[in-house]
Amino acid sequence: MLERAVFFVSDQTGVTAETLGHSLITQFSGQHYRQVTLPFIDSEDKAREAVRTIDAAARDGVPRPIVFSTMVQPELREIVKESAGLHLDIFDEFLEPLATELGETPQYRLGMAHGVSDIDTYMKRIEATNFALANDDGGISRNYDAADVILVGVSRSGKTPTCLYLALQYGVYAANFPLTDDELESGTLPGFLVQQKRKLFGLTIAPDRLREIRKERRPMGKYSSAQQVRFELRESDKIFRRYGIPNVNTTSFSIEEISSRILDSTGVERRVRP
Repeated sequence: MLERAVFFVSDQTGVTAETLGHSLITQFSGQHYRQVTLPFIDSEDKAREAVRTIDAAARDGVPRPIVFSTMVQPELREIVKESAGLHLDIFDEFLEPLATELGETPQYRLGMAHGVSDIDTYMKRIEATNFALANDDGGISRNYDAADVILVGVSRSGKTPTCLYLALQYGVYAANFPLTDDELESGTLPGFLVQQKRKLFGLTIAPDRLREIRKERRPMGKYSSAQQVRFELRESDKIFRRYGIPNVNTTSFSIEEISSRILDSTGVERRVRP
């Protein structure tokens, strides 16, 4: 099967284009993709260089590239559209119909689409991220009173990246605590966690997937053995049931999907909006 190039083009980091593009192309499992991000395309020279890069991937016999774009400036969008590819631009698709509905001309201000102009929102995300880092894996802070949610689960079940995503995307104060042999063998949680029971949310994962992840980090020894992995997951499930902790299996979910399920299940309020 031929590989199709997918480009995420943006005048900022490219995160919005990537999120939009990934959400769409994952609906088509019969394709092979080569994904390329072209960020900070904020001048005509950079836009024309992006065109050359995209055109180079459109040689004979190869399916035409797909281009997801979140370019704010109309003149730069028009340059990128000159490239050979299927262009899907969030501003073309949504901004003009929205302008018609609102009866207002869009300002086309760089940075507005990415929240940088809102310093209050930006600082809330930074504060939430600092909180997540300080309270990672039962870290030195353990300021669980201030947490909106506390993720619990065995090592490498996805706690840290999920906490950071919740912080960066929604400004949620997310802490996490690793279930170690102490908790797993006793079947109990520490008292300071029990006091925060209403904030707890569990993450679990399929044994085979957890072994794969752990073997990449530490291929030898007990940590990544099939016996240890099965033991930890079995006992963590018992703890979730004993304390009535809502939980999700992260095996086949993206960080975005895991976070959405956590917010939906817990009712935690988003401090900021994407």
